[in-house]
Amino acid sequence: MKMTILGSGTSTGVPMVGCRCRVCSSSDPRDKRTRASLLVQWDGRYILVDACTDLRRQVLREQVPHVDALLLTHSHADHIHGIDDLRGFHFIHRRVIPCYGSPLTLAQVSGNFAYIFEGKNTEGYSPLLSPITIDGPFELFGRTVTPVPIMHGKHEATGYRFGDAAYLTDCSAIPERSLPLLQGLELLIIDALRYSPHPNHFNIEGALHIAHQLAPRRTVLTHLTHEVAHEDGERLPEGVEFAYDGMVFEL
Repeated sequence: MKMTILGSGTSTGVPMVGCRCRVCSSSDPRDKRTRASLLVQWDGRYILVDACTDLRRQVLREQVPHVDALLLTHSHADHIHGIDDLRGFHFIHRRVIPCYGSPLTLAQVSGNFAYIFEGKNTEGYSPLLSPITIDGPFELFGRTVTPVPIMHGKHEATGYRFGDAAYLTDCSAIPERSLPLLQGLELLIIDALRYSPHPNHFNIEGALHIAHQLAPRRTVLTHLTHEVAHEDGERLPEGVEFAYDGMVFEL
């Protein structure tokens, strides 16, 4: 299994428009962060986690030939507003892509993008995504994917576990009932927005606390703002590092 960080940035991306801080003006390519998303590959299948605002740019960069499934974490704009870019794949392959998410997330996304799910034949649209509600582990192309309920401020979002790796973006707390789903990890990719506190996200201190609690072999901090320079990763504890766009893991 191969995992690629398509985007490691927060909702504004980095550089942030109008800003000339040390990170936004950095020459380090790892400080150029598109919006948070993940690509997972196995057996020739390409699975997207979220359809972020920068999806077109990301899949062109990684030369993604097709998308076989879309997994949604929640319905915030930076995680779904690239969904229209999936039309390009449909024009070529004419396949309807299964789209997995919680009942609330699917209801919100399908309501906002009805033409993506229902099509409008009289206007030249056809369905691109088929919604599939998840409420526990499910089989996807011969492997088990485990949804992990997490809290994003006062609202519930969904993380995902693929084998010994877990992806938890946009989270500020992990409910007790979800902790058993995150035991024995080799890789934990987790929201760690910035150094200062935030009501809807782990900051770096909070993410490090969770990493210490779960004790994965490797922890990668993602969904980063312009408050965080990639070079600051030299000060992180052993086994912890900052994500960057295009970062690849072979598991």
